[in-house]
Order: sequence, then structure tokens, then C-alpha cells
Amino acid sequence: MTVFDNSSFDNHQSVVFHADPDSGLRAIIAIHNTARGAAVGGCRMWPYASEDEALTDALRLSRGMSYKSALAGLPFGGGKSVIIGDPATDKSEALWRAMGRFVDSLGGRYIIAEDVGTSPADMEIVRRETRHVSGIAEGGSGDPSPATAWGVFVGIKAAVHARLGRDDLKGIGVAVQGLGHVGYELCRLLAAEGVVLYVADIDRTRLAKAGAAFGATSVDPGAVYDLDVDIFAPCALGAVINDDTIPRLRATIVAGSANNQLAESRHADALAQAGILYAPDYAINAGGVINIANEGPDYNQAQAFDQVSRIYDTLLEVFARADADGISTDMAAERIAAQRLHSKIDEAA
Repeated sequence: MTVFDNSSFDNHQSVVFHADPDSGLRAIIAIHNTARGAAVGGCRMWPYASEDEALTDALRLSRGMSYKSALAGLPFGGGKSVIIGDPATDKSEALWRAMGRFVDSLGGRYIIAEDVGTSPADMEIVRRETRHVSGIAEGGSGDPSPATAWGVFVGIKAAVHARLGRDDLKGIGVAVQGLGHVGYELCRLLAAEGVVLYVADIDRTRLAKAGAAFGATSVDPGAVYDLDVDIFAPCALGAVINDDTIPRLRATIVAGSANNQLAESRHADALAQAGILYAPDYAINAGGVINIANEGPDYNQAQAFDQVSRIYDTLLEVFARADADGISTDMAAERIAAQRLHSKIDEAA
């Protein structure tokens, strides 16, 4: 399959492949759109089954970053990088330095950050080869995961307000799929609000930790869709909302941090037809990139998180647009983002 033939190709500005034989690096950087500024997006490391699978992920994720930044009114474009490899066994200083040189070769058109399979510590090594890196501790805003989790938390509150007519979360059942940095922090925030938590993860150590810390009930990863809860929060990998899982969902709200939650765009309509309110992923999980937008010598976490809290209002706008136009929430978010994608920053902010 060529790049142009890939179903996820959306007139991307650049798709660059790179291999470094010495370190074993095999990576792709996809830049979707830079109309609003440099393309910002994390670096995902994953043992993709094929090059086509890695390419599709890079294309979908980079497009999502364009819409995420536009919807949040940020001066960024959308990009993403993927590394084909196992993050548990294939990482090395040489690999990350090679990745840094790859990023640097693009002259600032793409700014890298951590993502699934990567960490702020990895980005610190990347920084030795390029200044086009964000989400690092020194001179940056640090790990973006807490900001992402905070955004999902306030987004869940917006969805509960819109669907259930409530402004509190006490006693509401939430199934969190994935206990990575964001998922675990989200559980902490939800538990503090009196949520009844159910958690699913392939790592039993994480399940035990969440059970001890938050009183969360562990469930088998394959059974998480069938739980009788109010909210299903996908916080792992994408494409979990699909033809097989939608009929099984008993939740009335889908709101989580995972990127590309819909296997296909038509699944947003399927959720709506099933009476399930969907918080579009690139709207609710924008906290990390909003936090990055506040980086600089005068970075103030409280101010950054206050800006992240506006995700609540963004989602209410999306839900209202969907109701008014008789369309899915995903289409409503896309229309709002598309209007802002080429608009002046000060008009969209």
C-alpha cells in the first residue's frame, strides 16, 4: 500500500520514513497540517505487525492532532511520529538520539513529545539532538499525563451534566480501560469524587495497585464492555469502539483519553443511534497539548490547568452543536475544528 492509497491519508503535508541501521530505528513522522503553527504530537513506540499498520496509525493520529489543537484554539498544527519496535526491549540511547536527529532534520516543522510506549525520560535523550521537543522536565512543562487526565476528568463532568443532568459524580459507575499514566491519574481524580470504579488492564500489577489505592474492582479486559456502568472510559489504544463492542456497551456515555477510539467514523453514528453520548477523543484528551502550549520560562501549572478546564465548555459546545444540527458529536466536533483550522489564532482562542 502506498501513502496516497491509505484510507487514512487526508491530504497530509508530509509523511517521512526514516531508518537508522546502527540503532535499529525504524520510524515515520506524519505532518497533517501546519496552517496554525508547527505540528505538535507525541511519539508512539509499538510493535506494529506491519509497516502499513504503523503508517495508518501515524496518519490517523496526526490528523487528530490537527483537529485537537484547532478545537482547543492553540497555535499548533498536527503531527505524530511512530517507531516500529517493542518499548519493553528495543529502547536504547542510540535509538533515541537517532530519533532526535530525525526530528531535527525537519527544521522545526514537527515538535515531538511522549506518547504510548514512550516517556519524558526518553524525550530528555531526544533533546540532546534537537530543541524541537516538548513535555520535558527541564525548561518545559514536564510529563503531560496529569494535564491530559485532568482534561478527561472535567470532560466526564461535562458529559454527565449533558446526559444525566448532574454536576456531581458521587455514586456514578465508571469503567476505565487502561491504567497507564493517564488512566491511573484519572482513576485518582474520579475516586476522590466518590465514583464507583471498575478497571481493566493487561498488567495485573496495575490492577492491584488501583484496587488498593482507590477501591477499584478489577475486571477482565475482554469483559469491560459488558459492565452495567454509566460511563465507559477508554484510556488505552484506539479502535475499541467498533461493530463488535458497540452492541455490548451498557454505558450511556463514552468518555476517555485514548486516541482514535472509533474504529471508523461511522461508529459515531452507531453510538448516537444506541443512545450513547460520545465525547470525541480529540476534544476531551487535549489537556496534554494545552499544557505544552503553556511551556516557557514563565510556565505556571495552575494557569495551564485552568486553561485545560475549558475542555468542559468545549464539550458542551460540541454536544449542543450535535443536537442543533442533528448530527453525531464526532461530526459536530469536526465541523467546529475545521472552521478553526484555517482561522486566525485570536479569532479561535
